[in-house]
Amino acid sequence: MRQRIAIDMDEVIADTLTKHVGLYNAEFGENVTADGLQGKKLREAVARDHVEKLEAFLVTEDFFGDLEVMPDSQQVVAELMEHYEVFVTTAAMEVPTSFAAKFRWLEEHFPFIPASNVVFCGDKSIVRADYLIDDNARHFENFAGQGVLYSAPHNAGVEGYPRVESWRDVRGMFL
Repeated sequence: MRQRIAIDMDEVIADTLTKHVGLYNAEFGENVTADGLQGKKLREAVARDHVEKLEAFLVTEDFFGDLEVMPDSQQVVAELMEHYEVFVTTAAMEVPTSFAAKFRWLEEHFPFIPASNVVFCGDKSIVRADYLIDDNARHFENFAGQGVLYSAPHNAGVEGYPRVESWRDVRGMFL
């Protein structure tokens, strides 16, 4: 039986941060950058009276539909599938309006991942996999397998897990 790798979607294979920051900057005339977010989430870096609007961007039907693909992720995920069972596991319950857009995005950009290997969940500890590649270490707390932290500005400084900086690093770790 092949080992299983569960892969998060947002900030791991889909670049949500660039779009979210872009929408925020356009709305408020700000110049927030990923470099300025080291160690904190976007909502922690903006004015308190802007947080509600910032969060509202996420619940629009189309926010998740046109995200950029993380560099090299398509090629490396396809290579992983030759050696592992691969599942996309996204905590979509946090933004239930995202289901359809996320699924369409996956069909467009990762058509080689079968629908049966896409898991919309909340608590990722329900996923039975050997590895979970995720940008949020909180998903590793009750996960039975090995968490692999995918670097993102908000998780700078998080320790205690193997870390990958890019999909090339993922390739090096697993292939």
